[in-house]
Amino acid sequence: MTPVRRAVPVLAASLAGLLLLAAGPAGAAGYRYWSFWERAGGHWTYATQGPATVRPDDGAVQGFRFAVSADSADASRPRGAADFGTVCAGTPAAPGTKRVALVLDFGTRADAPSGERPPGRRTACARVPRDATSADALAAVAEPLRYDTNALLCAIAGYPRTGCGEQVFAGGRSSGSAGAGGSGGGPSLGLPVGAGVVALLAGAAVWRARRRRDESA
Repeated sequence: MTPVRRAVPVLAASLAGLLLLAAGPAGAAGYRYWSFWERAGGHWTYATQGPATVRPDDGAVQGFRFAVSADSADASRPRGAADFGTVCAGTPAAPGTKRVALVLDFGTRADAPSGERPPGRRTACARVPRDATSADALAAVAEPLRYDTNALLCAIAGYPRTGCGEQVFAGGRSSGSAGAGGSGGGPSLGLPVGAGVVALLAGAAVWRARRRRDESA
């Protein structure tokens, strides 16, 4: 069995233990993190798989939103209009590729880590190979990305500079920042609760393992 196939069950097992303990102390407002969304029928739906496992079709619209949320039911959706025809109007189709419209919503000042100012919301049309995942599409248009040691997506286009899935308390105080590189100790329970986030973590682990394998080939 290859390391890529083993990454998902190992990570899922460790997350199961974390989620059982994720009630958190009184006064916790939620977690500060990037959530992943899919758009259909004019509405955003919280993704039940991570971007590293979703392989969108040509014409798909997907979104990422940075915010403080208690769980997937409370998560803030990407804001503004999101139409494939508009986002990808200047990106013609090409043989052997597909186009994915991405909405990147960096959130509000209230959700930003201390000392940081969120960039403005933006859209991008990623033209990627037909077998590419949503993570591949994101990497094509929004580098630099940052992940922590558990493969949680910490930053898109370099935002935020520090922190990763830290718990936020009433009044905006946070604890357990993972640090600028996303590789610090961080809080053992500093992970958002929800099936979509579990899938996001597991899928990201697969994607990173595959990229390492491709780079070493």
